[in-house]
Amino acid sequence: MLSTPALTTPQLKDRRISTILAFALLPLSGFATDIYIPSLPSMGADMHISSIQVQLTLTLFLISYGVSQLFLGSILDSYGRYKFSLGALFIFVLASLVIALTHNIYVIYAMRIIHGITVAMIVVAKRAYFVDVYEGDRLKHYLSMFTIIWSAGPIVAPFLGGYFQSTLGWESNFYFLAGMAAIIAVLEVIYSGETIRHRTEFHLRKIAGLYAEMIKTTTFSLGILMLSFAYSMVIIYNMTGPFIVEHHFKFTPVVAGYCSLILGCAWMLGGFIGRALISRPFFGKLFVNILLQLLTVTLMIISVHFISNIYVMVFFAFVIHVGAGFTYNNYFTYCLGRFPKNAAMSGGLTGGMVYVILSLLTYFVVAAIPAKDELNLSYSYLVFILLSVIVIVVLFQMNKKPKLVNA
Repeated sequence: MLSTPALTTPQLKDRRISTILAFALLPLSGFATDIYIPSLPSMGADMHISSIQVQLTLTLFLISYGVSQLFLGSILDSYGRYKFSLGALFIFVLASLVIALTHNIYVIYAMRIIHGITVAMIVVAKRAYFVDVYEGDRLKHYLSMFTIIWSAGPIVAPFLGGYFQSTLGWESNFYFLAGMAAIIAVLEVIYSGETIRHRTEFHLRKIAGLYAEMIKTTTFSLGILMLSFAYSMVIIYNMTGPFIVEHHFKFTPVVAGYCSLILGCAWMLGGFIGRALISRPFFGKLFVNILLQLLTVTLMIISVHFISNIYVMVFFAFVIHVGAGFTYNNYFTYCLGRFPKNAAMSGGLTGGMVYVILSLLTYFVVAAIPAKDELNLSYSYLVFILLSVIVIVVLFQMNKKPKLVNA
């Protein structure tokens, strides 16, 4: 039976509806990246720019989203969540409208950076919301749902984006983002409020010390690396998949959207499996998961020499993304619950470091292994799986030592 939830602050107008809105905003980062994934080739053609230039719109979002979380967590822990997240929602709406109305790639770059900052503020605030409002088993239950709820973005967004691209053009994706954010912002004004329970004094030296303490916690740092490598597998497909589907296999943006939807379901399935196996030995289940991913990508590389089509590519990618979702669910739940007294800071540090690391990794991997065909995609997957193997081996060595704490 779930424990009684903690009392909310008086400013929270309706806890039930506010919680639903908080869950609704968690996939915002996924929507902001995935909804225009099927439109990437069309955006490049429309603005007469290269694939790497249009892929940079994703990279800039990821970098600004990640770097912002490193600082915003401490601000939200000091001054509250509600007003900052509400203001960020309205700015996000304006930035989305500017992107839809312009065809200047440099203006789009600037707006995508603003997107990253505002989405970071919203998501960090809403992650901290649950730690503010709930405790005990109820809190653990909600934290374990984060990656599953987040998966709504990668599942629904590219599916919608494929149809938007085919019927209304790439600009319609950003009109949709603006409209969705505007509706939620109005509901936030009506039903939500401030939830912070423990205000932390905004002191740079103290904040730096807390960050240093978190990073020095070895399992926390390893968790950040594992999260980075797991999500990099999703981002690498987002950056290259539409070009492979539309240029190499000659399918439409709608088909590219369906492929991304299928892989979004794979990510969610991995999250469900992670939740179902939450009581199993932590190291053992992750070790088996990585071995299965390594086997899958090896078979994917071999299969290309015998059969090459979109169905085989999506099948192998599906299995790899299930494993990535499994890894992400396990380590994300751990990292967010590790420092409850500094919920926004730990959430911001986790998300920030993950996105900074993966944005750099994916950009360099895409530059080195271009979006050409499924063989190049399999090599990209292999890079991140091998990096995960290295971390697992380090974790295994630590696990043999008596001083290792429970991951």
